Amino acid sequence: MRSFASLAAISALASPAFAHTIFQELYVNGVDQGHLTGIRVPDYDGPIMDVTSNDIICNGGINPYHQPISQAVIPVPAGASVTAEWHHTLAGADPSDPADPVDPSHKGPVMAYLAKVNNATDLTVTGLKWFKIWEDGMDSNQVWGVDRMIANKGKVTFSIPQCIEAGQYLLRVEMIALHGASSYPGAQFYMECAQLQITGGGSTQPATVSFPGAYSGTDPGIKINIYQTLSSYTIPGPSVFSCDGSSAPAPSSSPSVPPAHSTTPVSTPSTPSTTPVSTPTNPPSGSVPHYGQCGGLTYTGPTACAAPYSCVVSNEYYSQCL
Repeated sequence: MRSFASLAAISALASPAFAHTIFQELYVNGVDQGHLTGIRVPDYDGPIMDVTSNDIICNGGINPYHQPISQAVIPVPAGASVTAEWHHTLAGADPSDPADPVDPSHKGPVMAYLAKVNNATDLTVTGLKWFKIWEDGMDSNQVWGVDRMIANKGKVTFSIPQCIEAGQYLLRVEMIALHGASSYPGAQFYMECAQLQITGGGSTQPATVSFPGAYSGTDPGIKINIYQTLSSYTIPGPSVFSCDGSSAPAPSSSPSVPPAHSTTPVSTPSTPSTTPVSTPTNPPSGSVPHYGQCGGLTYTGPTACAAPYSCVVSNEYYSQCL
């Protein structure tokens, strides 16, 4: 039964302008493993914005995990195709929700990482070593990985490397929303971890990175003004691991969404406009919650932030309660 009253109450405060999202379902070779099965999901779908926080690893800190935390460990053959499914709330797909799986304003990349662990149900995640297995950034038509995820009804599909060692792993699937990223902190990070038992495989041990540590607030893919024509986009983090030794991004295998990636360094973004953000002459009543949008050239919602937050300008199109 998909009943999550506490999340529904929180989500009712949000508007589509700052809708959030949660990775909550995994498919292995097309087979659904079950809603919330084997995935550490938070009750609240808010972002992590501090790249130096331990919350950037698997979430679950300022956004506590939904209880009880699933103890399932999902069996996945090495080389298998896996699909991660995202939705706006833990209730799953909602065709009536314009922000499901996430509001279209939340443009940015989608990525997947693995970390080998002794026990996939152990909640201690600090000190783990991660390697990236897939990414989807921005293509030459300014279409983002998130755009493709939305077009595919919340699903992204990629492969588990055939050559890695068998054993238990955490799968970290992440989306970065860049609509407020022209200053730091501004980029919004959404991630959850799934518990896997990878079978078969080989003996390759990929090079790894640590979280926190893999990202910096000044990375060109994290501090960036997307309200301009970008010639390319640098996806944060390491290169995608490949069993053949190459570091080229792994292609997406989403059946209805064409893959597109770019790892060419992005040109230095132009300085964000300092023109004051316009607000409605008679702004609607009510207050905006933490991380909510409170201003922008095309914004028509409330402009007052709930205490103790203040409306902070990210760029002329987007201001946020921080």
